[in-house]
Amino acid sequence: MHPKALLDACADLVRLVLQFEHPADAVVSRYFREHRSLGPRERATLAETAFAVLRKKLLFEQLARSGSGPKERKLAILGFFGPRDFLAAALNDTEKQWLATCDAIPVDALMAPHRHNLPEWMAQALQAQLGDDFWALAENLQQPGTLDLRVNMFQAKRSEIQKELAQVGISSTPTPYSPWGLRLEGKPALQKTDAFTRGAIEVQDEGSQLLALLVDAHRGEMVVDFCAGAGGKTLALGAAMRSTGRLYAFDVSGHRLDALKPRMARSGLSNVHPAAIAHERDDRVKRLAGKIDRVLVDAPCSGLGTLRRNPDLKWRQKPQAVQELTEKQQAILQSASRMVKSGGRLVYATCSVLPEENELIAQAFSAANPDFVPLNVAQELERLKVPDAASLCSPAPSAQTPQDVAPEDLPAGTFLRLWPHRHATDGFFAAAWVRK
Repeated sequence: MHPKALLDACADLVRLVLQFEHPADAVVSRYFREHRSLGPRERATLAETAFAVLRKKLLFEQLARSGSGPKERKLAILGFFGPRDFLAAALNDTEKQWLATCDAIPVDALMAPHRHNLPEWMAQALQAQLGDDFWALAENLQQPGTLDLRVNMFQAKRSEIQKELAQVGISSTPTPYSPWGLRLEGKPALQKTDAFTRGAIEVQDEGSQLLALLVDAHRGEMVVDFCAGAGGKTLALGAAMRSTGRLYAFDVSGHRLDALKPRMARSGLSNVHPAAIAHERDDRVKRLAGKIDRVLVDAPCSGLGTLRRNPDLKWRQKPQAVQELTEKQQAILQSASRMVKSGGRLVYATCSVLPEENELIAQAFSAANPDFVPLNVAQELERLKVPDAASLCSPAPSAQTPQDVAPEDLPAGTFLRLWPHRHATDGFFAAAWVRK
């Protein structure tokens, strides 16, 4: 595609994603379906340009106030994913001069919103937690996320898959914490590999793998993934169980569970039982009261830990919606806990970085349910041989705690707390309990 035509297409896609009528990845997918003549490189340029604009929206919109031409075109120029000489071929002399002026602005000359590119309510919440470390997080969230794989240990060993991928030109390194993970360089075409088609690998962030590891599911147990979605953690749990026992994958969305079925078929697992439920108090849930060895509650949340991959969320999410989510999270956790048998384990997890969805939910549950004994997550991860487990957990001696949480009530290592800028994962939280 000619540079000018590709830039025009980028501007068109930027216009569509900035309408925020649908999630950005859905808008991009629909655009590609409607423009099937686009090649892989053109698709990569379009998608990455649109996501770059979402990541740096406040800065780019400020810069786009100057210059000439339509706003969406200027935003696409600023976020263009590709060689500058290719982009230059699409620009007139005025645009080239404007872009050079924008590039020359030093970062320390920018106002705070144009540096962190977050809604003010979100920036304030993160600064309250992180202090000066906030700026490292803000910079990290403006970069694409890593591409991690989980090796299906039911089928193969991590070292074997690493060698197999290398033979087809895909370079990877073992993830530093998860014993199941490989981190890739770039974004290779995984779906064309034999390892993918036979279910030996699944795309899954290392942080998500650690949540499944914390459940510590064993052979022959009865396990529930209560908000299974498309089943990434479900498949990890099933592999840990060596396809024995019984693993229920519950979700209120039958559509999301449908996405699990082809992945389940590839995985070779026979112990997974997907089931759509109407709500957290469904009769299916009631019939399992007191019978389950392990319950994972991967609760619906704001998703703000995934901003590297889903930058549109920071513009689509609102504080009022977060408050509504916390009420749902409390109800789901309470209902799911009834399935846990005496001596069984309950894990509550989110991909949020906000205390009100994380620590405060966990503490409220502990206060209301004295028959559930909190586990020290750092100690559990150490037992599971996760390297440097204490660094993955909060609170630590140097960490800040939420304003209304007393530090003495939170022993070091109480919760899993993953941060993109510290751990190179998405932002995740987890708390764990054992029922008396």
